[in-house]
Amino acid sequence: MELTKKSALRGEITVPGDKSISHRSIMFGSLAQGTTEITGFLNSADCQSTISCFRKMGIQIEETPQKVLVHGKGLHGLLAPSDILYAGNSGTTVRLISGILAPQPFSVVITGDASIQKRPMKRIIDPLSLMGADIKSQLDNGCAPLMVTGTPLHGISYSSKTASAQVKSSILLAGLYADGATSVTEPEISRNHSEIMLQAFGANISTADKTVTILPAEELYAQKVEVPGDISSAAYFIAAGLITPNSEILIRNVGINKTRDGILRVAKEMGGNISLLNERVACGEPVADILVRSSALHATTIEGEIIPTLIDELPVIAVMAAYAKGTTIIKDAAELHVKECDRIYAVTKNLQAMGACITATEDGFIIDGGVSLHGATIDTFLDHRIAMSFAVASLQAEGTTVIEDPSCVSISYPTFFHDLNALS
Repeated sequence: MELTKKSALRGEITVPGDKSISHRSIMFGSLAQGTTEITGFLNSADCQSTISCFRKMGIQIEETPQKVLVHGKGLHGLLAPSDILYAGNSGTTVRLISGILAPQPFSVVITGDASIQKRPMKRIIDPLSLMGADIKSQLDNGCAPLMVTGTPLHGISYSSKTASAQVKSSILLAGLYADGATSVTEPEISRNHSEIMLQAFGANISTADKTVTILPAEELYAQKVEVPGDISSAAYFIAAGLITPNSEILIRNVGINKTRDGILRVAKEMGGNISLLNERVACGEPVADILVRSSALHATTIEGEIIPTLIDELPVIAVMAAYAKGTTIIKDAAELHVKECDRIYAVTKNLQAMGACITATEDGFIIDGGVSLHGATIDTFLDHRIAMSFAVASLQAEGTTVIEDPSCVSISYPTFFHDLNALS
């Protein structure tokens, strides 16, 4: 796909539903008694992987353009699948479902595509094993495919080395079936969509500082779930509006959960003209319309506890930094090495190809901004966030930028290029 420089971006946009919340609505709805009704659901490749896995375990899931209906069978209603559970490119699917599978009265293998089979799963294998789970990496390399043989579980208090909502959620879901309380303590607070939604579905769950505790559940109960727009998808239009002159973009109905809003805080710290309008709460999640106007950005340092709130947005923040005045430092983000690709390497390689002054570090980047960028051929590494970030980079680059394998955006935002074109 070829992209060229734009003189302005103007208009309104509604980004697709939040991917994290969409995954969880299917999972928790499947484990609840009754029919869960989901509006705003993200119909993407990753979320379809979650739907496919639960259908294989006997859950009826109806999809229409307006809503998704999950006919749950309760905490003990899943059936043994007749085939391997395939999660595609979705790390959320593999890690969260592993916590659900661990106490079930059957055995199953869960795996995914080539990328998933390289991503670290020991971070869930270890705590689930401490709970008594029988979960093994079939290739004995700490990665999928995972063989899960259901066993009774007991509650634990676990201190996670990584601030990861996927790890935390996997343990909490296993804790629903344990024989006592299960607690997870993180080094920094990761996104808390599981805690909000589990409480709504009837789980006894509480949070104190950086520790979340869940008690065993008798049952969960179906809910109506309204999925807000995904701030990770909105981030590309936030960045695009800030770096493109003469721009004004209104992004409607975006989730602004404090455990996810790091992109807003960093953009404002860099001098971005951003306003929140029509703030409200939907199904326990804070939501707002985001108004973005073009701005003269300056450098900042991004580190520490804010990192988990913007880990998926760091590639596009690096693009913003390349257009900002001064030297931006991003650190404490070693997790970028083990995403859909090594995003530290991918961002560095592609920004250098466009003429940016960027140096990769072990846990982030040093970016000397303000250098004029030019078009280049972008290697997306089949990573949706790399493809979208460099589509944004192309907006103020001289010449033509070629995005290789652009269809990878279907993982989280199938209509991204259409929506970007509509604003220009």
